[in-house]
Amino acid sequence: MFSKGSKQTSANSNTDGVRSTPKSSVPSIISADLRINGDLICSGDVQVDGWVEGDIQSRNIVIGEGATVHGALSAENVRICGTVKGEIKADTVVLEKTAKVTGDVMHKSLTIEEGAQLEGMCKRLPSPSAAVVLPAPSTLAPLANGDTKPLADRLAAIS
Repeated sequence: MFSKGSKQTSANSNTDGVRSTPKSSVPSIISADLRINGDLICSGDVQVDGWVEGDIQSRNIVIGEGATVHGALSAENVRICGTVKGEIKADTVVLEKTAKVTGDVMHKSLTIEEGAQLEGMCKRLPSPSAAVVLPAPSTLAPLANGDTKPLADRLAAIS
């Protein structure tokens, strides 16, 4: 009944007893009547409808229409409807028509709706490019005359 054998742990807890957050969890919401002074770090989603003075780092960030953030935003996806004063760095950035942004925006994809205000520099982040793989010389298809030499050797033979 009470053995010292193997213990089963739940799927939502790690070895420290701290619950891990599932990817489909509800967003952390900073409501309109809440003011936070300090940085926010979240592995899930954050929605700000209040006031944050500090940096926010998350997977997805939504700044609501009446919200104000004084600090940097860093996420995979950022959607801004309110006011942000600080740097934004994300794969996808969307500035809704009510957005007011003062600061640089670093992005892979940027959408700015008509009416949005942006004062700052926009810089596209490099996308990881796929390496071009050339076939090995031994796998080249022969020409009509049966020649399988690399192109450089073929050109040298012509000149």
